[in-house]
Amino acid sequence: MTSSDKLKIAIIGSGNIGTDLMIKVMRSRHLVCTLFAGRNFNSAGMKRASQLGVPISDRGIEAIIADPGICDVVFDATSAQAHIAHWAVLEKLGKTVIDMTPAKLGEFCIPAINAQQCLDSGAANINMITCGGQSSIPIAAAIGMVHKDIEYVEVASSIASRSAGPATRANLDEYIDTTEEALQRFSGARRAKAILILNPANPPIDMQTTIYAKIANPDLEAIRASVDAMVAKLKTYVPGYGLVVPPTIEGGRIITTIKVVGAGDYLPQYAGNLDIINCAAIAMAEMLATSRHGKHGKKHQEERKHG
Repeated sequence: MTSSDKLKIAIIGSGNIGTDLMIKVMRSRHLVCTLFAGRNFNSAGMKRASQLGVPISDRGIEAIIADPGICDVVFDATSAQAHIAHWAVLEKLGKTVIDMTPAKLGEFCIPAINAQQCLDSGAANINMITCGGQSSIPIAAAIGMVHKDIEYVEVASSIASRSAGPATRANLDEYIDTTEEALQRFSGARRAKAILILNPANPPIDMQTTIYAKIANPDLEAIRASVDAMVAKLKTYVPGYGLVVPPTIEGGRIITTIKVVGAGDYLPQYAGNLDIINCAAIAMAEMLATSRHGKHGKKHQEERKHG
């Protein structure tokens, strides 16, 4: 795919998530970063982008307003509150937005579960939920595929305190609310609870998430097969995703634990919580790119046929 065929990506937010996304976009065969926008040219992310030759701006979303043609898709890596204002503008500009914040304005997306549905629906605002959601919801959904009567599901994610930046800390309430709502939606559970633990241990820990599900008469063999299949799907776009404790029955509940080790692109490998949501966003953007390229290719063939 030539550079002109690639999907043009603008990233708003020059923090850890935005900078790691930029590195991942640059490595993609389907995407090209045409704008990296923040508020401070002296930030570590802006300096890195400049070193890599990526176009930068300290005007945030105003840079897109000034030149709407600069991008096809916008990654919003700011905050839940900021995204509300950003979406009001980007929707009018006709942009597809992949929201990295827990603002939950758009369609919830877990690529291993509903990427194609997001494409087919033509969703212009795709919400990547939360890092804990990307790690736990696929497993909860896999259990829900076997048992449609989950009474209660609880997920507890433990992440390195160093991997939780200012936006993550400012959005903790939104994190809990969005993760719980998405958990119920994808698993079918009647009740859901999400817990996030910021662990200050040194050296920093890898991200681990434990999923608890209360089910009457669980079919453990079928649950394990469903979870294994889901883990295999996740690993296609999150190589560091793995099962630590396979589903077991303990105290009348199904319990299973997963761990996420980051790719180490821009962030340390222990920041698996940031890596998984970024990998999910890149997977979705690449599917958008191939989908749009395929449509353009078919249109070109039709034009040649009838030309």
